Amino acid sequence: MIGALAQARRYGVAVCFADLGEWGAVELRSEYDPAVPEIRINNRIAARLSSRELGEFVALAVAHELYHHRERIGEIPTQRDRAEREAAASDFARGLLENTE
Repeated sequence: MIGALAQARRYGVAVCFADLGEWGAVELRSEYDPAVPEIRINNRIAARLSSRELGEFVALAVAHELYHHRERIGEIPTQRDRAEREAAASDFARGLLENTE
């Protein structure tokens, strides 16, 4: 988790917990707000997790949203297709965690 949070800090991206609302069968884990910039982690999900699970959840969520921040600032190209962007963000997050453990 520290690696993802350290990267967010280096990019100047705030990280906080927030109630991201009810999404029915879909689970919104986190969101990126480029206007701040800020990553919001869904506290509805976080509240259900053990401390070990919470660390991994936060690290994956932050790393995933950092991918979107990097797209926003032009550091990496943006995929045209939303599904491709989300898959790339998830791959980036898993890779970041594997490299910082």
